[in-house]
Amino acid sequence: MKLKKLAVAAAAMVALGAPAMAEIVFPSLSYRTGPYAANGTPFADGYADYFTLINERDGGIGGEKIRLLECETGYNTEKGVECYESTKGEGAVLYEPLSTGITYQLIPKASADGIPVHSGGYGRTSAANGAVFKWIFNYPTNYWYGASVAIKHILDQEGGDISGKTIALLYHNSAYGKEPIRTLEELAKKHGFNLTLLPVDHPGQEQKSQWLQIRREKPDYVLMWGWGVMNQVAIQEAANIRYPMDHFIGIWWSGSENDVKAAGAKGDGYKALSFHMPGSDFPVFDDIQKYVVDAGKAAGAGDQIGTVLYNRGLYAAMLAVEAARTAQELSGNTRITPAEMRDGMENLDMSEEKMAALGLPGFGPAFKVTCANHGGNGLALVQQWDATAQKWNVITDYIEPDLEVIQPLIEEDSAAFAAENNITPRDCN
Repeated sequence: MKLKKLAVAAAAMVALGAPAMAEIVFPSLSYRTGPYAANGTPFADGYADYFTLINERDGGIGGEKIRLLECETGYNTEKGVECYESTKGEGAVLYEPLSTGITYQLIPKASADGIPVHSGGYGRTSAANGAVFKWIFNYPTNYWYGASVAIKHILDQEGGDISGKTIALLYHNSAYGKEPIRTLEELAKKHGFNLTLLPVDHPGQEQKSQWLQIRREKPDYVLMWGWGVMNQVAIQEAANIRYPMDHFIGIWWSGSENDVKAAGAKGDGYKALSFHMPGSDFPVFDDIQKYVVDAGKAAGAGDQIGTVLYNRGLYAAMLAVEAARTAQELSGNTRITPAEMRDGMENLDMSEEKMAALGLPGFGPAFKVTCANHGGNGLALVQQWDATAQKWNVITDYIEPDLEVIQPLIEEDSAAFAAENNITPRDCN
């Protein structure tokens, strides 16, 4: 009700000839070119289309129109930093880097500039500690939680005992791919499995030696932290050596339609984690069709709607809008500042009722953000590729991560970061 009054007041000021309120500016650090364009493009489309929907259907957020500033990074860290520097002066209230490498570079920059960063499901895992990382958020989950969920799924498949089993990690040889290693090492100690590490150099087209090793050593399961063409090549190589696809599990960035379709029928049964639902069977997609696609305002050709990565971009934009709405309600201003946006993110409450009201019932897990916890509850599910139907099927409920292992790692890493950067952690009590 409070927000509705603000919107009415803003409209009345414009009608009386007062200057229009400033737009809410969301930069999009996209990559529609380069070796990862096939995956970067649908995310960027979903991100843009949801903002367009809010503008066209609702008149913006609390009466303030959204302005999207898209800047091409090519998934290049240096270009990503250049995009940040060239757009931050435009009134940006939030950055979504869509790259772990870029996120690592923006953490000190954005923190110093007082602009929040959302790296949902990627970036620096220990940024979940809001006492140290005041301006950085990675809700609803992160890579360490994902590693734990994958191991929990394997435990479930093996009747709770994986001692003596061998699990291989096939990973992109970058900051992104290396993120889960420490967690998996700790989980290996706890559960008694053997961990094999198999790095793949950018962009990931050459994997013959890694799959020769897998064929020779026959690990019981293979986990994959891949991106772009690396995923396609890995799934094809797994098919070539007849590795059992239901024992091959990717992180959520290795679980899009692009990753599996090239393998044809041989990709059937491949699994991947996700922190939201696939498909377009949600009411919000009817509105996107009406207000965005049919109106000729779609960011892309409209052929990616409902795909995993389009949905992830849409989800990220939805979380940004709801954080901005929360910021308006907390501050009493429709023209929010980056600091107020940060406060909105830190008080974000994504209940099941709220998601249903947004036309996304059950789309993602319910979670709350707090001063101490910028990472959400870490829930993730497992989806499996059906090559015949050409779709992802969700095969588990949301699985909780092993906080007994993960939380001490987050505290240790964030404490080290604070010490290195002379940060005094906030008192979140």
